[in-house]
Amino acid sequence: MITAVIIEDEKAAREKLLNMLKEISPGLNVVAMLTSVKEGINFFKTSPTIGIIFCDVQLPDGLSFEIFNETQIKTPVIFITGFDEFMLYAFENNGIDYLLKPVDKEELKKALYKYEMLENHFTEQNRALYKLTQSFNINKKTRLLVKKGIEYVSLRIEDVALFYTENKVVYVMDKDGKKYLVDKTLNELETELDKRIFFRANRQYIINLSFVKSYKPFDKVKLQLDLVPPNINHFIVISQTTASIFRKWITEES
Repeated sequence: MITAVIIEDEKAAREKLLNMLKEISPGLNVVAMLTSVKEGINFFKTSPTIGIIFCDVQLPDGLSFEIFNETQIKTPVIFITGFDEFMLYAFENNGIDYLLKPVDKEELKKALYKYEMLENHFTEQNRALYKLTQSFNINKKTRLLVKKGIEYVSLRIEDVALFYTENKVVYVMDKDGKKYLVDKTLNELETELDKRIFFRANRQYIINLSFVKSYKPFDKVKLQLDLVPPNINHFIVISQTTASIFRKWITEES
């Protein structure tokens, strides 16, 4: 029997998920339903090994990623949230699937099937699943083909200050403030770039750590970035939900 934990603060969403799991997988035993980061940390510091976790991202006292950072558990996770901006962080925190609310029963069934196939394939379940999630970080680009007028330029990734979108067109700006066109979406670039160097600040910007001069509070709960060189005149604000992730990222990678 597979043991499971649900981490979800909304009662209606929690009960709906539990009912769907009972229909899809009667042999799955939900041993706990948690509603906050604090409850999650306390539970996993003392609990027995769990087979799988179904987890919301935004909880009343923070992002659920804090649970995995504090407890270092390796249990595979199916993240279920109303936001698509945390996908890469989910896969860095034992995520094997990422479902958007409202949860579709067929999508949940596929996610469970993926988990069962992985469980059957690996003899050392937790360690192997953890290694699998790390495969999303390999083969990062070192150069990028960009366009300036009719000319194509091979730009070194380390020289990129930021990527941004404007009027549905994606641009890249280099260390000298020169602007080029990129024939990719920001979502595509985000999966290809090294997350130790590049950060998705918001829906419009991906920034390079090397060009972050400083940051300061903005509108009380957000952060405003100051980039170098000074001719990169872009007003970049990080939302409240992403601010804590940014602080952790820039501290660890600096």
